[in-house]
Amino acid sequence: MTDSRPTLTISMGDPAGIGPEVTVKALADPEIRQLANWLVLGEAWLLTELAEPLGVEFDRTLTRLDDLPQLSGVSLLDCQVLGRKQWQLGEVSEDCGRAGLEYVRRATEFCLAGRAEGIVTGPLSKEAVVLSGRQNFCGHTEYIAELCGVPQSRMMLVNDQLCVVHVSTHCSLREAANLDQGRIENTIRLGHQAMSQLGFEQPRIAVCGLNPHAGENGMFGDEEAAVIVPAINQVRQDGIECEGPFPADTLFMQAVRGKYDLLVAMYHDQGHVPMKLLDFEHTVNVTLGLPIIRTSVDHGTAFDIAGHNLADAEDMQTAMRLAVRLAHQRSLNQVVD
Repeated sequence: MTDSRPTLTISMGDPAGIGPEVTVKALADPEIRQLANWLVLGEAWLLTELAEPLGVEFDRTLTRLDDLPQLSGVSLLDCQVLGRKQWQLGEVSEDCGRAGLEYVRRATEFCLAGRAEGIVTGPLSKEAVVLSGRQNFCGHTEYIAELCGVPQSRMMLVNDQLCVVHVSTHCSLREAANLDQGRIENTIRLGHQAMSQLGFEQPRIAVCGLNPHAGENGMFGDEEAAVIVPAINQVRQDGIECEGPFPADTLFMQAVRGKYDLLVAMYHDQGHVPMKLLDFEHTVNVTLGLPIIRTSVDHGTAFDIAGHNLADAEDMQTAMRLAVRLAHQRSLNQVVD
């Protein structure tokens, strides 16, 4: 019998944070284990130590990607880039930042080689990665896009009630306010495409304004009229139905009440704050515009609770389920094409 389950990778995140813990806890659920063939990338000494009390076992442990047979079940790739003596639990560290980024790199390259459909990422510390020497690092989204050779990617937050795609994410608010019409257009297009992959035939899309009250007819800024409205008009000409720009302070309420499926946020906090208030435990970060699937927990490394067995794996499980869903949908689309 052919195994129809997708093959997906998991990068365990910063070893000093809660990423390894939530990874192991997620895999302790038999239902999650059976959804896909999983390849976990990290340090075997740490993951097996966390797994043992939970009764979690890896079907095989490997040290080289070249050693991998056809994957089935749950496999562990022991990356061996961080020794126990270099490990500083619950602290920002150069060594852990370097290690966490290496897991992501190897997982992404494994996907790009066609051996897995996507990657589920545990949380990294941006500060730790920068300490390790990668000065221009601003997040998973941009780093994975760079590895994939994609010039533009977008972050979308997904939960059962609403989806939000961001025009900008990891940059200063001053930079985010310098809107670009082409970037807004591309964001709407990528969001529309992603909603189609999630099963929405005609997603209802609305766009947030940048300024209070969406500019109040120019009283509080002209970015809406000068940049956002022309972008909306252009994508409408391309056949994408969307509305706006609307004041963000009322738009999210309308969307949650069922008026819209996807909102386009102009900057990071405009989209993140309401989504995390709405459903923190079940909101998943999805990277759009990549040739591979990438989902992630929407929380940080939580160094303050690392090592205390307090981390909740629900968000990781939600990210894993969504990666499986996207993999199945992509497979269906390929059959149709």
